[in-house]
Amino acid sequence: MSIERGGLQLSHGVGRARCGISSPPSPGPMAIAFHISILLFLFSLMRTISCAVSMCLSDSLLHLYAVTPGMKIYIDPFTYEDPNEAVREFAKEIDISCVKIEQVIGAGEFGEVCSGHLKLPGKREIFVAIKTLKSGYTEKQRRDFLSEASIMGQFDHPNVIHLEGVVTKSSPVMIITEFMENGSLDSFLRQNDGQFTVIQLVGMLRGIAAGMKYLADMNYVHRDLAARNILVNSNLVCKVSDFGLSRFLEDDTSDPTYTSGGKIPIRWTAPEAIQYRKFTSASDVWSYGIVMWEVMSYGERPYWDMTNQDVINAIEQDYRLPPPMDCPNALHQLMLDCWQKDRNHRPKFGQIVNTLDKMIRNPNSLKLEDILVSCTCDCWMGEVALVVQSHVQWRQIKPPQAV
Repeated sequence: MSIERGGLQLSHGVGRARCGISSPPSPGPMAIAFHISILLFLFSLMRTISCAVSMCLSDSLLHLYAVTPGMKIYIDPFTYEDPNEAVREFAKEIDISCVKIEQVIGAGEFGEVCSGHLKLPGKREIFVAIKTLKSGYTEKQRRDFLSEASIMGQFDHPNVIHLEGVVTKSSPVMIITEFMENGSLDSFLRQNDGQFTVIQLVGMLRGIAAGMKYLADMNYVHRDLAARNILVNSNLVCKVSDFGLSRFLEDDTSDPTYTSGGKIPIRWTAPEAIQYRKFTSASDVWSYGIVMWEVMSYGERPYWDMTNQDVINAIEQDYRLPPPMDCPNALHQLMLDCWQKDRNHRPKFGQIVNTLDKMIRNPNSLKLEDILVSCTCDCWMGEVALVVQSHVQWRQIKPPQAV
């Protein structure tokens, strides 16, 4: 084939040669075979990688969804560009005319906590707790205050406090939750010291563990699990509450419960969370072990009058809280399991629920046994106090404060 243009005749091959451009040599059969083999190898490699990635994704999805059908996954409201969008998505707006505040029952971080009634159209009137945002708030305070509602609004479990809704279009801004007649667990236990059977106490612990299992299954880390943040209703049902620390850690030197360098409750917090700020469901399990100790001691303060630094040093040297008075060995062993230094060796909340269920079904496992106290202790920061009390010879090995 040739083309005539401007008096010049160009033919394929010939024209290129005349312009000084030589044609590349045709590849031989061996070269073609080599190129084909390379392409086949790359294609096979890509298929292998694709299958591996697909399997990994499938495993992850199975872990999130197939293991717990219908389970929702927690969404951090702080990932929203507009925090108000998270509030609108997860919390129901309530008209202020439906809310009746009756009396102040306490003070929260952002304002007063009140009791009152909520009457929604077409529903019966219910008793509720109302958190209010104090006047003169900054936009950041409003956002932080409502973030707790954005968190609570994602949960639906009988052992997690229930959010009724929020008031954001009127003043004061409010968070409205179900009312828990007996208040916080630590105060309730101190007011009723010695009044419950071991089975009743284990039942409370089982409820808390069930609530925490639900939260862990949703990939939610509480970070501040303690008896003060568990609420108790008139039927002794315990519910996990107070999700204010779950996301932001700010300086707060006014409360000795927390460190001065950040809002971390030292006595309840796992070593890796204190040292590296590594908060996981495993660190929540450590905190749960402290809650167990609080329950079985009827609200005694963990580590007594030790300073936060003393507690950190003691834990680092493998000191663990002794069993409270009249605490069955099986329960104290479960506490020790929760306080394993290696977080991978701590039980999951599902395992804790199963263990407590077995104890409830077999009350004989919770019977007290005589404990013969004979021990040789290396001194830790001085002498070790050994206290033997009651018919079970309860022992309390309590490190004294550093001088």
